[in-house]
Parts: sequence; structure tokens; C-alpha cells
Amino acid sequence: MSQSQTEPDAEMPLVAHLTELRTRLLRCVIAIFVVFACLFYFAQDIYTIVSAPLRAYLPEGATMIATGVASPFLTPFKLTAWCALFLAVPIILHQVWGFIAPGLYKHEKRIAMPLLVSSILLFYGGMAFAYFLVFPLIFHFFASVTPEGVAMMTDINEYLDFVLTLFFAFGVAFEIPVATFLVIWVGVVDIDTLKKSRPYVIVGCFVVGMILTPPDIFSQTLLAVPMWMLFEVGLLFGGLVRKRSEHEPDDDAGDQPPATQP
Repeated sequence: MSQSQTEPDAEMPLVAHLTELRTRLLRCVIAIFVVFACLFYFAQDIYTIVSAPLRAYLPEGATMIATGVASPFLTPFKLTAWCALFLAVPIILHQVWGFIAPGLYKHEKRIAMPLLVSSILLFYGGMAFAYFLVFPLIFHFFASVTPEGVAMMTDINEYLDFVLTLFFAFGVAFEIPVATFLVIWVGVVDIDTLKKSRPYVIVGCFVVGMILTPPDIFSQTLLAVPMWMLFEVGLLFGGLVRKRSEHEPDDDAGDQPPATQP
């Protein structure tokens, strides 16, 4: 067989992977657009819900304002787009799982699926924590320290940027137990080393809180303390998995991921 006849066959696995990757990326984009299309009609209502924590603490007679000509339309539009992305996260992660799962061992799949579900729930839990607990505390504080003679009227676009930053920061921060578990499970760092590094982790949590949140001590602390607590949760589960693996027989001996056809 000539070289020109064998080269396409040799490249077929790579082409197949790229084709599957393109298909899954397309599904993710379609999922986001479908969710956005379903939410667009309620864009104004969604913004009303998201802005409720601030409006609850505005002085009597004060309202939020729109300083841009197109802000009354573009700001709810942008918020709806972000909501579509956040709500499509389970679908996106499902596509990621479908792409990487064929190359995993059986024991890796048993761990990866709970981690995938946990990461989704933790991300949404972080956003809910920010909305129901952090936002009321922050906005109550801001309203209480407004100087006399200053009207507190927040621009709707600036408010959206502020809350999106906090939503993302708390959503990512709540993934710390998953990240801690992974580094212990993979063997990057052992659990004893992480325990000894606890003081540095606490300082790091406050540094990350300072970087990811707006420049006020309340939001920084409200992010840093849960990050520390979640790190401790990750240590707990990482320790349990390590102890369990020490006593369980290796039932995956000979287990290999599917071979790729040449």
C-alpha cells in the first residue's frame, strides 16, 4: 500500500477527536442560545429580581438610574445572556464529561461523576450564598455609611458589573473542596502537607478575596472565610478517600481505557 493511502488512516483518530470536540462545542453554544431565547422575554423581570437586594436598602424616594442612552435595554440584555450561560453550565459540563469519559479508567469514572455533580451544585451554591447572604449585608452597610447630603442612586450597569463579579467570585470559590480533593486524589500534594500549609492557605484566601471582590473589607471577608471553611471540607473528604483507598483492594487491576484505533 502506498504512503498516500496510509496517511489518512493514520490521521483519522485525531480528525475524529477534533470532529467530536467541534460537535460538543456546538452543542454548548446551541444550549446557551436556547436558554437565552427562553429567558429573553423575562429580561426586565430578571433584572428586577437581581437588583432587589440593593433596592431594599435605597433611601425612601431614591431609585436606580440609567446614565447610558441604551442602558435600559442593554443592561437587562447582558444580564440575561449571563444567566443563560450560568444555567447552561450543567449541559456544558455534561458535554465535557462526554468528551473525556472514554479515556478514563473505571475507578476514575466512579470518582469523576460525583465530582462533576458536586462542582455544579457548589457553583450554584456559591451564587446563592452571594445573593441571599452577602448582598444584603454589603448593601445595608453601603447604605448606612452614605454621607449626609449624598443621594444614593446607583447606575444599573455599574450595579450589574458589581454583582456579576461577586456571583462569579463566590461560584468559583465554592469549588475549593473539589479542587482540594483532586490535588489529594491525584497525588500532587499529600494531605499532611496541606494541613501544615493551613496558615498560608488562610492568608491566600484573604488575598484572593481582595483580588476577586470589590474594594471593601466586608465582601473580601465574606469571600475569604467561606473559602477557608471549604478548604477544610476538601481536606476532610480527601482524608476519607485516602484512608478508604488504603484498605480497599485494587479492583481495577488490568482495567485500561479504550484503545484508540490506529
